[in-house]
Amino acid sequence: MGMTVFVLLFVFFILLILSVPISFSIGIATLVTMLVSMDLTPAVTTIAQRMVGGLDSFALLAIPFFVLSGLIMGKGGIAKRLIECAMALIGALPGGLALVNVVSCMLFGAISGSAVAATSAIGSFMLPEMKKKGYDPNFSAAVTAAAATTGMLIPPSNILIIYAIASGGVSIAALFMAGYLPGILVGLSLMVVCMIYAKRQGYPTEDRLPLRLVAQKCLAAVPSLFLIFLVIGGIIGGIFTATEAGAIAVFYSMFLSMGVYREVKMSEFPSLLLKSAETTAIVLLLIGASTAMSWLLSFENIPQTFSDFLLALSDNPIIILLLINLVLIVVGAFLDMTPAVLIFTPIFLPVAMQLGMSPLQFGIMMVLNLSIGLCSPPVGAVLFVTCAIAKTKLENIIKPLIPLYFAMFVVLMLVTFVPWVSEAFPRWLGL
Repeated sequence: MGMTVFVLLFVFFILLILSVPISFSIGIATLVTMLVSMDLTPAVTTIAQRMVGGLDSFALLAIPFFVLSGLIMGKGGIAKRLIECAMALIGALPGGLALVNVVSCMLFGAISGSAVAATSAIGSFMLPEMKKKGYDPNFSAAVTAAAATTGMLIPPSNILIIYAIASGGVSIAALFMAGYLPGILVGLSLMVVCMIYAKRQGYPTEDRLPLRLVAQKCLAAVPSLFLIFLVIGGIIGGIFTATEAGAIAVFYSMFLSMGVYREVKMSEFPSLLLKSAETTAIVLLLIGASTAMSWLLSFENIPQTFSDFLLALSDNPIIILLLINLVLIVVGAFLDMTPAVLIFTPIFLPVAMQLGMSPLQFGIMMVLNLSIGLCSPPVGAVLFVTCAIAKTKLENIIKPLIPLYFAMFVVLMLVTFVPWVSEAFPRWLGL
């Protein structure tokens, strides 16, 4: 086992250093490791079989649908209406624009299910606006990067669907409901940091709008927000599956963007389909390669060995859970969320369950850890998108990110040690 782990990690990190795409790095590292103990033909055949088997899941059909609906929403004026609604409600509070940024990212992330989409759609509007009002561009970029990750927890979320598959069948509906409270708590904790920072820096507040105008802005955003109730309500009510919900999300977002708001033309639809196909292909290749690596780890009995090792380190569950959190945060800073979930769920889930944690609670804890990694250097995808929009350098936004990391870490500890935080909503709904 020691040689297997060494070869796997050595080849994988060498390929990453050489800037080989992550999916190819995972696949090649898996193949090279298998060649240590078997011939080329059975190794290649096994990897191909495992990749195809990993993609042979009806639940995965939800991913292309949610990707496409997210792209349509990003182009269809939905982000603008969510921002205007948030501005009308909380813009007059201390650090109003920063708070609007957080709430808008939460809402758009929840609707689109993508942190990168939320960063792009909300950041493109909010970052120039915040700069105009005198906000530090690096602070604004840090807020956008941190807030965009809430879409990984607040459903519908593609990564929760992937975790449901990796965990061996945790209910997607239960996971979706479990993500709400932690996602909202992350958003609220970020807002507290923004208010404190804004008061210390003396940032301006927005004028309080008349009640009539507030109602008007909120009503304009209702059709966009209705998508959340349509998708989640349908899944929880048993009216349709998560995959069918993805298809409904596509049709509803088309209706909104093309029929109601009229900000997407039919001539633009083919390019959106092409973009969604490209994104889906990248995600599915990652899933296939990660499934092959996960099989190799199981074949070599690495999850069980690692589980025994962790449990032998300490009799204190708190210490072990803190170690798992630490490993996942580091993993999230280097590895994309999809392969991280597929590779590390079989390793850490058995340990967590032996410590009395439910698969539901562990899933939310894992996704929150990886969400922190998503906005952490050196590989965090959200950071690079935010820096590009804000026209700043990565090293400039690390300092303003530190208090935001701390806020997210506080919620992470609540999720880790207080099962009620992630299990209250599913239990209340009988899921």
